[in-house]
Amino acid sequence: MTNRVHRPREDAEFDFVLGRSGTPVLAYFTGTWPKAIEPCRVMDLVVGGIADEFTGRLTAVRVDITRCPAATERYGITGAPSCVLIEDGAAVAQGTGPMTSAEVRTLLEGHL
Repeated sequence: MTNRVHRPREDAEFDFVLGRSGTPVLAYFTGTWPKAIEPCRVMDLVVGGIADEFTGRLTAVRVDITRCPAATERYGITGAPSCVLIEDGAAVAQGTGPMTSAEVRTLLEGHL
């Protein structure tokens, strides 16, 4: 995974990244239970590539559902992986399940 993807260890750190990003934030929520591990690993690669492609226009954040329960609840996450595009603290686009790079780019359309 690219170094351009933030990995907050708790909700406060996630909120700090949101407040300091200066760009829209692509948060992808991951899980560590057996059925979520492989799809979440795929999303690591997809979002890492997107973060590299949109350097300076997007902040990417990998959010572990168990470590950031308040963020998970705030954005209505019910499964992993899930992607949320956040602008000024509000979700403006969302997708659930493993996504391809093309699907993530579609999620970003009109926001970057």
